[in-house]
Amino acid sequence: MDAAEYKHLVLGLIFLKYISDTFAAQQGKVLQTVSNPESDFYLGDDPADHQAALEDRDYYTQENVFWVPADARWESLRARAKQPDIGQLIDKALVAIENENPTLRGKLDKRFGAAQLEPGRLGELVDLISTIGFADDQRSGDVLGEVYEYFLGQFASAEGKKGGQFYTPAHVVKTLVAVLAPHKGRIYDPCCGSGGMFVQSEKFIQAHGGKRDDASIYGQESNPTTWRLAAMNLAIRGFAADLGQEPADTFARDQFPDQKFDYILANPPFNISDWGGEKYESDPRWVYGRPPVGNANYAWLQHMLWKLRPGGEAGVVLANGSMSSNQSGEGQIREAMVRGDVVEVMVALPGQLFLNTAIPVCLWFLTNDKTQRGRDRRGETLFIDARQMGTMKTRVERVLTDEDIAKIGDTVHAWRGDGEVSDAYEDVAGFCYNAKLEEIEKNGFVLTPGRYVGAADIEDDGEGFDEKMKRLTGLLKQQQEEGVKLDQQIAENLRRLGYE
Repeated sequence: MDAAEYKHLVLGLIFLKYISDTFAAQQGKVLQTVSNPESDFYLGDDPADHQAALEDRDYYTQENVFWVPADARWESLRARAKQPDIGQLIDKALVAIENENPTLRGKLDKRFGAAQLEPGRLGELVDLISTIGFADDQRSGDVLGEVYEYFLGQFASAEGKKGGQFYTPAHVVKTLVAVLAPHKGRIYDPCCGSGGMFVQSEKFIQAHGGKRDDASIYGQESNPTTWRLAAMNLAIRGFAADLGQEPADTFARDQFPDQKFDYILANPPFNISDWGGEKYESDPRWVYGRPPVGNANYAWLQHMLWKLRPGGEAGVVLANGSMSSNQSGEGQIREAMVRGDVVEVMVALPGQLFLNTAIPVCLWFLTNDKTQRGRDRRGETLFIDARQMGTMKTRVERVLTDEDIAKIGDTVHAWRGDGEVSDAYEDVAGFCYNAKLEEIEKNGFVLTPGRYVGAADIEDDGEGFDEKMKRLTGLLKQQQEEGVKLDQQIAENLRRLGYE
């Protein structure tokens, strides 16, 4: 099967296995509690009472464990894995789980019965996934989440371009999170894909001593299957996320029309031309100008600004062209945004960070109040050129290391003076520069960091210019002589083979 098809089967079964494992683990805890004479919930010595307690859903829901009906439990499905109707049985199990758990209703992908697989193949997949065990400890959700994210990344690689619709590499998300530092409040992603932005935000909150409940999560996604992937990904981690009533187009059917948010993190699809721009001629979101019908980049930026509460902040991944394009009025919108003082930080990233495209991308950080979180930064924009950062993980994929991400995040926090780091900010040639409005105006409101940061200072190696030129000229002459000898040797070898 194509990756686009089998990801739903694999991830659906992994989800089913995980919630069955956590249910079984909770069963063990319940049995231990009701059969222990020293427990407040001791029910006596009758095994029948103990078994009845195991089917009392209150013991599960109070611990945020999904209730799994008997026929939907993994061992029940595994026992019937070799039956020809196993696909239909799995679909029925998913329906039963949705009916028992309102937060999952309509969000599990029931396509197993219609899967075009040769006889027995789905049963073999069930047996294979049966070998995955999720240990009963505090990290079980994290482990499953990491497995889930790994598969999402692999599917993005296998699917090519379309994979980017639901997966943003974790290291790119970490960079957004490191700059925004979302400690608490409402976090929103208007094109949430598989929910990776929320996962990294939660990790940040916990790493800084906060609790999961400190943040409320809101997401919207138009692709129905991706919307379900996000629901499963977040359910696995115990998130109480609001993904709207249904999958829907963010521009046409905003699922949170009356909500404003503290933090917005997003990786919208780049340069989409079929976003229906002709339908939104006088939309109130276009504060800085109507976006071109043929490109949604500035529609996304303005939608996010519209959704920020006073003092809120947004981090957005876009293609590099968004920083300099003048097509169909984009330059005028960019100028209006700069003059409106909503562009806080611009970061240029290297190419090959995404599995589905080699083009370099940039990060836009927006805010509607530069007096919040640190010093008064009105009339200033920070430019960071990170194009030389990253390490090649494979021949085609570059990753930003934790050190790279920390350097970017610490630079922004030092510039803001927000207390996240104690170091004072300084411009660094070739890397970062604090630009005033007048400088941006002189550059025609182009926001490419390379125009502002200048060239990196070259360290003095102590070798004088004349000495260095003599040494390099001698080296060049030596290499040229070796090249002549190699040319002669190749010509002689060809002559011997009869190819003069």
